Amino acid sequence: MVVMASSACAVAAQPGRGNWVSLGQRNVTDRVDHDTVMVTGSRGTFTAVKFTVQRRAVDFHRVVIHFANGGDQNVELRNTIRAGGESRVIDIDGADRVIRSIDFWYDTASIGRGQRATVRVLGRH
Repeated sequence: MVVMASSACAVAAQPGRGNWVSLGQRNVTDRVDHDTVMVTGSRGTFTAVKFTVQRRAVDFHRVVIHFANGGDQNVELRNTIRAGGESRVIDIDGADRVIRSIDFWYDTASIGRGQRATVRVLGRH
């Protein structure tokens, strides 16, 4: 019986594991190299974010997560995410994790002339 109680505690200690929700998305083109996803405070707090990409590959350079308390978290995300792929999980630092917006910079040449890619931001509670 003690073993069963320990197992239940281990599962309860990992709330929200895999509980990803959409924070927003942007259609990116070869004409701009920076976009912002606005996030409303009503979505609550988050422990991590990740990016998914559809249609065309996107070469990311940098991400800045802006919090409701005025703080920022800079993330170096120097990799290309293929169409249908996703970024690594980016853990959110700090105690106040209400996200206000997320800025991301990317290389427009990776998308292709006249093409579009969809970048979606997911957050984990």
